Amino acid sequence: MRTWLRLAARNLFRNGRRSLVTVAAIGLGFVAVNTLGGFTAYIFSSLEDSYIYGEGNGHLTVYKAGFLRQGKLDPARYLLAPAELARARDTLLGDPEVLLATPALHIAGLLSNGQVSTIFVAAGRVPSDVAAIMEQAPNGADRVRQYDGEALDDARRDGIGVSRGLARQLNLELGGAAVAMAPTVSGQINALDVRLAQLVDAPVEALEDKLAAVPLAFAQGLYDTGGADRVTVLLRAGADADAARDRLAGALAAAGLEVELRTWREQAPFYTKVKKMFDVIFLITFQIVFTIVVMSVLNTVGMAVMERTREIGTLRALGVRRGGIVGLFALESALLGAAGALFGMAVLLLQLYLLRLLEPTWVPPQITREVPLRIYLVGWHWLASVLLLLLLSLAAAVAPARKAARMDIPRALGYT
Repeated sequence: MRTWLRLAARNLFRNGRRSLVTVAAIGLGFVAVNTLGGFTAYIFSSLEDSYIYGEGNGHLTVYKAGFLRQGKLDPARYLLAPAELARARDTLLGDPEVLLATPALHIAGLLSNGQVSTIFVAAGRVPSDVAAIMEQAPNGADRVRQYDGEALDDARRDGIGVSRGLARQLNLELGGAAVAMAPTVSGQINALDVRLAQLVDAPVEALEDKLAAVPLAFAQGLYDTGGADRVTVLLRAGADADAARDRLAGALAAAGLEVELRTWREQAPFYTKVKKMFDVIFLITFQIVFTIVVMSVLNTVGMAVMERTREIGTLRALGVRRGGIVGLFALESALLGAAGALFGMAVLLLQLYLLRLLEPTWVPPQITREVPLRIYLVGWHWLASVLLLLLLSLAAAVAPARKAARMDIPRALGYT
């Protein structure tokens, strides 16, 4: 076997320029596929972490049974009462995989500066719990401060945040005063004074002129209730959200609570759409790159077969079987594939090193601030790419090698 390997390696150097170009094509194809694969892995991870940690939504959300279907029509009926909230939190925190369970109340109403009023929607959350969720973010990009001003405070319920577009509509500046109005759960109009503590970045453009962030105490005060419409659940890193949902649903039912749970994927359809889009882009890029690789190997092997037809005839005359001829060219192609993969790995590692060294930043579509640009090293992508490159290189060599091996020996020896 060593003899065949040495012979195959020496044959590659007989036309070093052609072999070098083929190795470069294979290596750069490896780099292109794994760069895109690493970037899409970074995008998926960032979207997941942004929803779970950056926006404070957690892995699971607990609702009163029927809230998702009828909650907008009769919100008071589907609020979790204080006693139910306490029982739900005790049950949830009793699970070893649950790090935090915090109530939330989503509200809508009018915000007025005394002259102009406009609609706002807000999530009322416990500020300290939101901060605790963000602290658990595994990636620094998800700890990017998405507001200007001061953090919301559990003790100051009148301090709220509004999106920049909403602040422009009402001509509000940090520290400015306004009035929030909304119907209470009993149907009466309520109004509370607010102070603009922060300007927040809206996660989507559609909310740029109507989003607000408020403490849970403020939301409950405006709606005149001690309840909440959901409980946000944060799991330990690496926990299976689907398994936790089923387990916690059983525990909550055993505690006498009629609730329904949703995982973060069920709550974030945008993630699924983006993932499907990038999967299609990756598949198309994969097909283009590896088509180029196959054609490069086919060209190299085809030219080598034509140039070495007499050599093939000589080997056949010396007793080498047709399978041996095919195997020799296949081995040469495999060496080309292996060399290309090694070259690609070296270039990709250099690229990853430069990214860490230079720390470039970019502004993703849903974030208005710069975040670090990263490309993840996805091990199974690399392994699959190497194996596929070797298989494609072998397959590309078989057809021209078999054609040459089937030539009559006298014809091969006299080939010009």
